[in-house]
Amino acid sequence: MPRGPLAIQTSNFILSSLANGDRARLIPHLEETELVHGAVLYEAEQPIKWVYFIDSGMVSIVSLTLDGQSAEAGVVGREGFAGLEGLYNGKPSSLNRQMVQLPGRSHRLAINVAKEEFTHPGSFQRATLTFMKALMGQISQTTLCNRVHVAERRLAKWLLLCHDRNDGDVMKITQEFAAIMLGSYRTSVTHAARELQTLGFIEYSRGRITVLDRKGMEEYACECYERISRGYPPPDEPLNNALLALGRKRA
Repeated sequence: MPRGPLAIQTSNFILSSLANGDRARLIPHLEETELVHGAVLYEAEQPIKWVYFIDSGMVSIVSLTLDGQSAEAGVVGREGFAGLEGLYNGKPSSLNRQMVQLPGRSHRLAINVAKEEFTHPGSFQRATLTFMKALMGQISQTTLCNRVHVAERRLAKWLLLCHDRNDGDVMKITQEFAAIMLGSYRTSVTHAARELQTLGFIEYSRGRITVLDRKGMEEYACECYERISRGYPPPDEPLNNALLALGRKRA
């Protein structure tokens, strides 16, 4: 991270990767903001006014049916920002509900400023396109996962994704919330959580999940976790080396 007038205190991988010129244009427009657990940043089909570059915590992208059923399509942490679809041409609006799953901090940027910066070939555009590709891969893999894999292994995969984006091993996650995210019945998630606890991977108590054996849970989780993690740049790709930190706790 650069020092001096162009410095910004952030652990967001996109903001950390910006070249000096791109950073200088954006810093005056960035606002620090808290991400409160359960807060809805956007509702489906509602206007996007801000994008949120996540420093800590995690945002869930949730798809909804007309009668209110829901399932998580993807997650975003410090590797990117919430509100990506706001950069598309036309009126910036959200495709899905996006809500804070793990609390933390972010820097928000007005959507008009983000859209303008994205039009310039440079470090912001390149990092955003890399993040976009990885997120698309995650969403497509999640669609397959929800169709073919059992609840226990899907829960293991999901907890690993949460753990990658969480500071520490303790996460505030209720079984009810996990059921919504996985598109499963609460009883199925309860059984799956008990299985993971019996195997010694996690400890669950009063809405708090503690990861005890990450390596074991990686080996137990469905193949989707590894496939999603591989969607991020390899070590020799200079575009955004900070992305390598995501999903590399297993190293």
